Amino acid sequence: MIRLSTLPSTREQARRALLLIGAPAPARLVVDVHGALFDGDLSIPALAALLRDEEREFAGDAQAAYTICPALQPDLTAARGLITLSTWPVAGRITAPATDTLAAVVRTAEFVAMRETAGPAAAALLRRLAEDVPGGPEAYAVHNPVALADAARTALAETAGVPLPPGIADRWAGLERRQQLFGVLGVPQQRGRR
Repeated sequence: MIRLSTLPSTREQARRALLLIGAPAPARLVVDVHGALFDGDLSIPALAALLRDEEREFAGDAQAAYTICPALQPDLTAARGLITLSTWPVAGRITAPATDTLAAVVRTAEFVAMRETAGPAAAALLRRLAEDVPGGPEAYAVHNPVALADAARTALAETAGVPLPPGIADRWAGLERRQQLFGVLGVPQQRGRR
């Protein structure tokens, strides 16, 4: 039996959610944002399988329009559980948890505010996101996405962003394409001898 689906692929659904979020994000947030604001069937297992497939099927000479890939730590190793888009600059792919969360709240709340109606799934998502914003639950108490975006923007302005280590962009530019996308291998920690 052949099943036809008009839903976008898992890859496209993840891309859509990441473009909205605009910062390295946990897989759960990507799935929640997509489920609340877009049509589709994106799930954590499907997203995990997609990430594995993207790395396994990577061909260095192929020029895909984009790749769903892990976020990067400041040492350019993969950040477990956080995903990004390959089209983002290195500064956008390196994780800074406090600022990433606030930036995601600003963008998501503004997106919901632009819609004429926010359904119950969008309201529930914003209620959960408000918990990560100082003053967020109070700002969103009247279900006002603009107030939540403003509270997150204020908190973001007060958060001193973690500057990129010097020379990180040059180091990243010198990596092979696979390492740029999926991170460099971390050096295993050695156990001390007794």
